[in-house]
Amino acid sequence: MEIVVQKYGGSSVATIEKMNKVADKIIKKYKENKKLVIVLSAMGDSTNRLIDLANQVSKKPDSRELDALLTTGEQISISLLAMALIEKGYQAVSFNGSQLDIRASGFHQSAKISDIDTSKITENLDQGKIVIVAGFQGIFENGELTTLGRGGSDTSAVALAVKLNAKCEIYTDVDGIYTMDPRKLEGAKKLDYISYEEMIELADLGAKVMNFRSVILASKYKVPIYVGATFSDKRGTLITNRELVEMEETAIVGMTVNLDDIQITVFNLPSSSQSLSNLFMKIGRENVNVDMISQMLTRDNNMDVSFSIDKDNKEKVLLILQKLKEEDKSIDWEINENIAKVSVVGFGMKTNSGVAGKVFELMADNDIEIKMITTSETRITWMINSDREQEVINLIGEEFELKSEKVG
Repeated sequence: MEIVVQKYGGSSVATIEKMNKVADKIIKKYKENKKLVIVLSAMGDSTNRLIDLANQVSKKPDSRELDALLTTGEQISISLLAMALIEKGYQAVSFNGSQLDIRASGFHQSAKISDIDTSKITENLDQGKIVIVAGFQGIFENGELTTLGRGGSDTSAVALAVKLNAKCEIYTDVDGIYTMDPRKLEGAKKLDYISYEEMIELADLGAKVMNFRSVILASKYKVPIYVGATFSDKRGTLITNRELVEMEETAIVGMTVNLDDIQITVFNLPSSSQSLSNLFMKIGRENVNVDMISQMLTRDNNMDVSFSIDKDNKEKVLLILQKLKEEDKSIDWEINENIAKVSVVGFGMKTNSGVAGKVFELMADNDIEIKMITTSETRITWMINSDREQEVINLIGEEFELKSEKVG
């Protein structure tokens, strides 16, 4: 019998009513003669509520204790689903990360799965049971509970599919992968297929449908991922090998917009590689990821450097800049919080020339300032003022046919 791993997100099991509907969906699949492993997130916004509770008792919650708290969310959802299935007359059993010995490495709140002991899973599958697994969690070598970071249940599901040589299905509140968030681009096309590589790029750039790390893992082990809506029979999207997607690829397969970054421009840095190394090494030691970087020489042979970081890391970088200014009074900085990062992705850029040129032409013709830009063979990212975000989305959507023909 074929093994299928299904993952249901928090919105799919937010209430007992939804939990029962998910149970019915699982039973329908089970009747197709499938062995089922179900991975669940915590119910609704349970994780956010737990974090809020932690913040009420501590300004900086202890990382070990925070993970111990957060793992309770999935414990509740998996137990309730098991009860629902049993109540409907089907054998089901739930396991948390510790019970399955889901080994993890790294740090609390962002651990990575290193191995999974699947013996309990296969034993229970062979007994005809539906196995329900807590996503988002694992244990360190010393037995401490840990979590995998936001969206970690996707990674749990893919890792189990790898170990069990199973199919992987991700169910959520959207019915597939779109060329752009339909809430921002009216009439955005839903994709039947998308390559691992393109989905990795889109997820890394902020597309919320799939967890970045989970797609990398699926790509490494060539596990196709089906993404569909929990409570709809509409066809979803298959994430798979690029060779199985269209032979003649379109130039752009998707677009994302990120409003979570700020732009920092540092003035009057000494013009040297050592100066840049000093700045970004200090930032790196604070676990702050820097994305876009640009530099410009000044007339007095110093340099101005602009870069983007996540808004949440603003205070960390400000402390670094203040210390630099104590050493060199001429150093100053400016922060722009009203920015949007727009990105377009597509392997077809390799064979469709002129994409970057067309993007720049559109911006110029509509008097939209590009503050910074990065490019690769398969993506273009540029920074604009956030008040022009929707205008740019519409321009790119029209120009590169990211909208359905029936709209606009």
